[in-house]
Amino acid sequence: MPFSRKVFSAYYCLFFSGAVAAETSVTDLSPAPQCLPPAYPQLAPGYQAGEGQTIKIVADHTSLLRNQVAKFTGDVTLINEEHRIKADELKVNRQSESFNAKGNIHFQNNMVNVFANALDASDETQSTQLTKTSYQLVNSPGKGEAGAIIVNKDGELSMIDSTYTACLGEVPDWQIKAAAINLSVEENYVEAYHARLRLFGVPVFYLPYFNYPVTNERKSGLLEPQFSSSGSSGVEVAMPFYWNIAENLDATITPRYMSKRGMQLLTEFRYLADLQFGKINLEYLNKDNELNANNDPRYLARYQHSGTFSDRFRAYIDYTTISDDNYLVDIGSEEYKANDAYLYQVGELSYFGENWQTTFKLQDFEVLGNHQHSYKTLPQIEIASQQPLPLLNGQFEVYSELTRFETPNKAQPKANRYHVEAGFNFPLTSPAWFLNSELKVLQTYYQQEDIAENDDFEETVSRTLPKIRFHGGINFDRDLQAFGKGLTQTFEPQLQYLYIPDKDQSDIAVYDTARLQDDYNGLFRDRRYSGLDRIAHANQVSWGVTSRILSRSHQELFRASLGGIVYLNDSNFAADDTLGISANKSALAADLFYRINHQWQLSGDIQYNTTTNVTDKSQVNLDYQFNENQLIQLNHRYSRNVSDSTLEQISLLGSTKIDKKWTFVGRITQDLQQNRSIESYAGLEYESCCWRVRFIYQRQINTNIDEQDFINENRDEFNSGFMIKFQKGFGGQDSTVGRQDMFNSSIFGYKRPYFLNN
Repeated sequence: MPFSRKVFSAYYCLFFSGAVAAETSVTDLSPAPQCLPPAYPQLAPGYQAGEGQTIKIVADHTSLLRNQVAKFTGDVTLINEEHRIKADELKVNRQSESFNAKGNIHFQNNMVNVFANALDASDETQSTQLTKTSYQLVNSPGKGEAGAIIVNKDGELSMIDSTYTACLGEVPDWQIKAAAINLSVEENYVEAYHARLRLFGVPVFYLPYFNYPVTNERKSGLLEPQFSSSGSSGVEVAMPFYWNIAENLDATITPRYMSKRGMQLLTEFRYLADLQFGKINLEYLNKDNELNANNDPRYLARYQHSGTFSDRFRAYIDYTTISDDNYLVDIGSEEYKANDAYLYQVGELSYFGENWQTTFKLQDFEVLGNHQHSYKTLPQIEIASQQPLPLLNGQFEVYSELTRFETPNKAQPKANRYHVEAGFNFPLTSPAWFLNSELKVLQTYYQQEDIAENDDFEETVSRTLPKIRFHGGINFDRDLQAFGKGLTQTFEPQLQYLYIPDKDQSDIAVYDTARLQDDYNGLFRDRRYSGLDRIAHANQVSWGVTSRILSRSHQELFRASLGGIVYLNDSNFAADDTLGISANKSALAADLFYRINHQWQLSGDIQYNTTTNVTDKSQVNLDYQFNENQLIQLNHRYSRNVSDSTLEQISLLGSTKIDKKWTFVGRITQDLQQNRSIESYAGLEYESCCWRVRFIYQRQINTNIDEQDFINENRDEFNSGFMIKFQKGFGGQDSTVGRQDMFNSSIFGYKRPYFLNN
């Protein structure tokens, strides 16, 4: 007997899978903004499924046939714990524990929406079959159509004569059409048999079988291929394979074919354990066909690790080794740039106490090219302590270091160095002023070995130097009206007096010491050299003035700084000038920042030598930001002495959107001293909701670091290349963090300016 809008409950086991699919022929919903897939409301939201094997059926009309078959018509909805089915008509057979539905079927669970003409389900086979279907994955752009969909008890979909895409719109950018597609969101896979890949509706590729992940979760399988070419390596094809070993372990194995050089294998292994993270990279080319005089394997290996043990221990390792100095220039690597001059080789173990800390360090740098061998520290032990004092916010500080310097060059001396730096520090600060006072003693002891006869170094050297330092400044500010706005202007003068007595240190070899930059901030350092082999004589006053203009919200709009050093004696450490100019040849230093508006910014700095009246170094950047990922930067760099040569370069780079899907990125760098191009870079990117592809052309100057081992190799002055790179997978997930990597792929990279509206 028919009745109106009743709820029917049955207590029998009717199995439905946790399916994984969704709908493609959605005509009543427009694409969601920001490339989001369609979202469908829950069917019959006012009704909840019963517990256990209970199902509920909501319909306008129902009838019973011999107490065995129930027929429901008119806005029918079946509800159980996992699924909801909406149809025009539904028949339930209590004896066979099966049912079938027809007419405008909508099958829904928390992973998929399926639309079909007919549905048959059976508890005996524990499967559900839908015919003439379309589907849309939930919270995923994956969708498609199928002649039939079979849903099994494990929540997997088997789709016959089906399609799949992660693109929105009626005509997808790419689509897979296959004889059969098996899909599971829970197991994170899609596998296709006899698959044809279509691009913009045109078949371009056939594979008898392949599989790929359907979500952002990790899954073993092939990643997007990469195609490129270069003058030095020829046509290149790389096919990465990702191996999801365990929850905390994975690896990427990439065969890379280079038509001129041969087959190279690239591997990356990563691990994560508690607070420990590390990765191992190995790049191996058994024989380089492009080399004439060298048949040795070419390789690069790098191991990186960082982590903490308990609350106080920290470990850090970064070790790289390479087969030859020209490896980065010829073959290239994701680990370093072609113009990098050295490779990291360092291992540290640190302990942090309440008022003290210690670090045990092994360190070496593999310097590339013709050079004097660098020193290794085997080991270096540092201990530092800070004890608060009950006077003037002061503290007693101790820093000590024990270092062993080794080198494979028998012509260079080796040494043990013991250093202790102890004294008082009184930092007094307030919002209006600051005054830092330091009184310390520096004691260093050297034991030097293997000294050559023509060297003036001593086997044992003891050096004791006091250090006195006073550094203070005042902050003034005033209200300012300009351009119709209320602003704040600051005036921040500062002075520093530094005294370190003169001492002849020519009997000490140089192990880890180099000259520091004389920029504005460097004017107020307490030393002119890194390391401890040279401690410069100082009897000097450093001065500096900074003025800022701030908005009412305290945003910095303008900053200018100017400073220098006044020497109070005729000569500052002129006895040993092996590491740079004498200290009495100080440079004026200045820097400038001007935030013109939300889009424009100007910044620069200069170091000017007042003795010779020449500019030692300068850099100027002009940036304009249209909006996110649309910008132009013009920069100029100058340095008077880089390896006894003058460097002057100008670069122009930019990124602009051609339309909603196409973006152009370009860069050009010119050497003004030699009047030649250093690098040209052009990248064209196409991006839709479901994939991204880049077409890149690059031409850059070649370097030849290790001429001795490659004396017979005639390299071109420039290396040119073209690359095609896919940036999104078939699952539709993004694999990059924007276009920053396109800027950084150039020789000098891109330095994003601060405070721009980006």
